Amino acid sequence: MGSGADTVSINPWGAAAIVVLSLILSAFFSGAETALTAASRARMHALEKNGNQNATIVNRLVATRERFISAMLLGNQLVNIAASAVATSVLLEIFGHRGVVYATAIMTILVVVFAEVLPKTIAINYPDRTSLVIAPVVAFFVALFSPALAAVEAFVKAILRIVGLRGGAGRLLLSGHEELKGTVDLLHREGGVERTDRDMLGGILNLRDLVVSDVMIHRTKMQTINIDLPPEELVREILASPYTRLPLWQGEPENIIGVLHAKDMLRALAQCAGDLSRLKVSDIALDAWFVPDTTSLPDQLQAFLKRKAHFALVVDEYGVVQGLVTLEDILEEIVGDIKDEHDVAVQGVRPQPDGSVNVDGGVPVRDLNRVMGWDLPDEEATTIAGLVIHEARAIPETGQVFTFYGFRFEVLRKNRNRITVLRISPAAAWEAALRAEARGQVP
Repeated sequence: MGSGADTVSINPWGAAAIVVLSLILSAFFSGAETALTAASRARMHALEKNGNQNATIVNRLVATRERFISAMLLGNQLVNIAASAVATSVLLEIFGHRGVVYATAIMTILVVVFAEVLPKTIAINYPDRTSLVIAPVVAFFVALFSPALAAVEAFVKAILRIVGLRGGAGRLLLSGHEELKGTVDLLHREGGVERTDRDMLGGILNLRDLVVSDVMIHRTKMQTINIDLPPEELVREILASPYTRLPLWQGEPENIIGVLHAKDMLRALAQCAGDLSRLKVSDIALDAWFVPDTTSLPDQLQAFLKRKAHFALVVDEYGVVQGLVTLEDILEEIVGDIKDEHDVAVQGVRPQPDGSVNVDGGVPVRDLNRVMGWDLPDEEATTIAGLVIHEARAIPETGQVFTFYGFRFEVLRKNRNRITVLRISPAAAWEAALRAEARGQVP
């Protein structure tokens, strides 16, 4: 009798209302955490600049991500525990000890479906719109829970200090560049960004990681002219060249003393009335501009713009000429290969009927990736021949075959210590062709 007199009877309808309200709040906290975490920071900043107050609140909440996530977790736990406790009490009165089992099963289904999966699915599909709608309410709960959260954070940090760990507040896992690059790649895979657009955006983002030695024309491929040539022969070589600017050397090819612009030569010829004997190349040659091979591409691009120049010679730490770099070389890292009516048509990449590709050894890895849509690494080597040598740890012989990064590399031709031509094919396609050929030979 005594124990029965102490039992508090709970109104089932009141309990049901508490459970429903708790589930609604739990769904709000779960969806808010997902929406604000997935919201586009760029879009929110743009909306804030245009005067959207809710976007301002979103940015403020995201800026204190730890505090806002902790508030959502705290609110979620409070309402879930409250709903479970009320439901268990009611079902215990109705079904006795079996009520615990019923309450656990029912509340698990309700919480998972209506307080977790459903709100988070809506939030992840419409993160920006959801964030803008719920931002003021989220800010209210963050302010409401702030005293309790401050105490919890202080307690957690004290525990971390005891075990020798430090909190990572405000520390980003990805830099802005890395996050943007990842977003562009993801949008390309999902079909929202074309490959050409992805390559251009990626080229802009990768520019800061490259130096002039990565994009320069190596000295073995430079076209230079001996300033001591007879005027007739010198003019003939300049007119036959596809380039408008040519380095001039004297004594030995490494001794670059200036740069000759074809337009300056034609202007000088006009002043000489076509008399080549009066042409003095040294008078019209421009001073050579030398830049270190470690200069970053953004710095070199700014230097080109500041000097209003398009051409520079690249030297190493000893002052030895390693190659040349032009404004066009840097722009091609962004927009891809730029060709005009005077450019040489041969690019060094020749697809074959069997699906393989014959590639000149001096072709840059990035250019090959851009042309073929591949993803060969370019951190350790600039050219495709350099990549093979780096992976082989030796200078291969003609006919040697290597397989790495999912591709088969066969050395077709070699000139002394230089790999001049390679045949490259995806390893999976090559192996499939071999299996098909073998099956065709089986009687």
